[in-house]
Amino acid sequence: MPPPKPRSPRNRNPLALDVAVFCRDAGAFEGQWALTELPRLAESVVRGADGYAEAPVQWAASGHLEPAPGDAAQSVLELRLATVVVLECQRCLQAMALPLHLERRLRFVQGEDEAARLDEELEDDVLALTSRLDLRALAEDELLLSLPLVPRHENCPNLPAALRPEAESLPEAAQAGAESAASQPGKRGSA
Repeated sequence: MPPPKPRSPRNRNPLALDVAVFCRDAGAFEGQWALTELPRLAESVVRGADGYAEAPVQWAASGHLEPAPGDAAQSVLELRLATVVVLECQRCLQAMALPLHLERRLRFVQGEDEAARLDEELEDDVLALTSRLDLRALAEDELLLSLPLVPRHENCPNLPAALRPEAESLPEAAQAGAESAASQPGKRGSA
């Protein structure tokens, strides 16, 4: 028997998504949000940096029901997000582009207590089922959580050679001199 075809969900508003209906109907939809629609993320990134255009957040959501041991089927929402944000490198203080590609699987259960209990047991993120979910706010939370605490280029383009990460170790000549002085303990401090 072929799998059932996803039905078009009655609720296609990502700002007030009825998760139970969306998952029951095997709903799926996608879209994009401009950075201006995600104000907390917009505050965390460098805006108007030379050479960097603001990339929209591409998103896709799909839902389905999954059987749960001893319980009724649970709603599962799969969320995919992709964008490029511009951050300030904390090493060279220049703008840097950071591509973000996230896939999150969220399981919705009845009540906060059940969500807390299952969150410890399952790999999925577990949330309490609500009558309306703001998918955009959830996506913004996930993007904010994925940002590095200390953004840095792997190799800063304009950093002086002395400040580059590979310069953090002593040059070979200085290292050899330090090893030589350490191997001759009696000569240090004698005059």
